[in-house]
Amino acid sequence: MCIRDSRGAGTVIADPGGRVYVNTTGHPGMATGGSGDVLTGIIASLLAQGLSGIQAAALGVYLHGLAGERAAMARWSSGSLLAGDIIEAL
Repeated sequence: MCIRDSRGAGTVIADPGGRVYVNTTGHPGMATGGSGDVLTGIIASLLAQGLSGIQAAALGVYLHGLAGERAAMARWSSGSLLAGDIIEAL
């Protein structure tokens, strides 16, 4: 499985079987320290709940991006997002 974040053009999630998903949620303000750790935690929690790798990756990236968008809307300056803001927006 591969997750590639192209910072602005969407995140591509693919598995060796040929399934490919493109996620368009997210916000440039998410390019901050700890944001990737939040994504890892989301995906790990989905795996622990029984989702397959590709399902956990695709849903995790979507939820992470959606939370980032919500967090950016709640801040006075979306360029000042912190990883904790993304967690709170989940």
